[in-house]
Amino acid sequence: MAVKQQFDNFQELLSSSDLPVLVDFYATWCGPCQMMAGILEQVNAQMKHQVKIIKIDTDKYPQLASEHQVYALPTLVLFKQGQPVDRIEGVLRTEQLVQRIQSQI
Repeated sequence: MAVKQQFDNFQELLSSSDLPVLVDFYATWCGPCQMMAGILEQVNAQMKHQVKIIKIDTDKYPQLASEHQVYALPTLVLFKQGQPVDRIEGVLRTEQLVQRIQSQI
């Protein structure tokens, strides 16, 4: 399952991870975001030793959404060594998302 966690420094969270980090920028009121939650659980089950998945509620952290230019929900950003390497807006099927992540890690 994707991890919901509190943090003090988002950049530190990204750069301290020894795995690439897939960040799901979402909102609780967003229908497609709810669809993506189940897909992310499947991706996590397949790739839990290859990528860390975290969720950021854009209503609670609007400054992070702004910093990372999140204009559509859901937006997934893959970070490697603290740097963004891929961005996905909208919903992808599990297989498509797994392939996309694998091509970047």
